[in-house]
Amino acid sequence: QVQLVESGGGLVQAGGSLSVSCAASGPTARDYAWGWFRQAPGKEREFVAAIGWRGITTYYADSVKGRFTISKDNAKNTVYLQMNTLEPEDTAVYYCAARQWGTAATVVAGAGLSWGKGTLVTVSS
Repeated sequence: QVQLVESGGGLVQAGGSLSVSCAASGPTARDYAWGWFRQAPGKEREFVAAIGWRGITTYYADSVKGRFTISKDNAKNTVYLQMNTLEPEDTAVYYCAARQWGTAATVVAGAGLSWGKGTLVTVSS
């Protein structure tokens, strides 16, 4: 069973940048497709970004396109989300998700994912 642990959340002012990461550990922690999802207070969890296990294909939600970048380090079984030009509307708990040998599309669809416990990102105005 893979374990996913997010880190790097915190408080940042609007217009600022923040990077969050998620590391996978466990006996099958390799060759993962990854995704980031977020849940704002009072709202449903929504897709943010995904990257396939080869690291070639990426998808982004329209609301973050051009501001956020997802990347992965296979050697470290870690995925990163670089968030720039942050807005108060980006305030949420950010969850990483992973699927071994998955594609970015399957991550977007939420199929067969393992989930982390989340890290809080707060953007002040």
